[in-house]
Amino acid sequence: MKKNRISKNWINKQRRDIYVRQSKVEGYRSRAVYKLKEIDQKFKILKNNMSIIDLGAAPGSWSQYISSKFKCKQHLAIDLSEIKEIKNVKLLKGDFTDSDQQYKITKYFSEKIDLIISDMAVNTTGNKSLDSMVTGELVIEALEFATKYLKPSGYFVSKIFMGTSFNEIVALSKKNFVKFNIYKPPASRKDSKESFLICKNLR
Repeated sequence: MKKNRISKNWINKQRRDIYVRQSKVEGYRSRAVYKLKEIDQKFKILKNNMSIIDLGAAPGSWSQYISSKFKCKQHLAIDLSEIKEIKNVKLLKGDFTDSDQQYKITKYFSEKIDLIISDMAVNTTGNKSLDSMVTGELVIEALEFATKYLKPSGYFVSKIFMGTSFNEIVALSKKNFVKFNIYKPPASRKDSKESFLICKNLR
């Protein structure tokens, strides 16, 4: 009974959400696209001729938006889930931390990457502390990935949740990047603990 009530509340929230409605009108796969647009408006992370990797990309709205607005030199999207075809984007199904997938990533890119973006989060269990901790571990994995594969002048953008890993993630970001910001875009729901980490220029 409780689960049905939660499902109905979620459906009602989706119906009222202007970003959900707008994404349907504009043909994007999820409302998350507006978070990326707002991050770009503030931090100017996107431009033509970049090499980009989208971690945890499904259903693909971030890569969908980039592909429609910018001409990328190379653009790869990876997720554990299947992603429907996106024009001018190389798609991989798998775990980006897996050595086989990292081999495929390095084989695809001709040089180090200009921009690494991540909207990754674990599938929720209902335990907010556990979900936050596991998602924090994913962010740390993505940060370590960025230090290996990002150009010295590159950008790293990742979803981050307030929780037990937050201070560790902030410390790692400051250690590895010259510029560091935490930003909550207007499209991020007010009742969500998510913000976004925006880092630039590897140390």
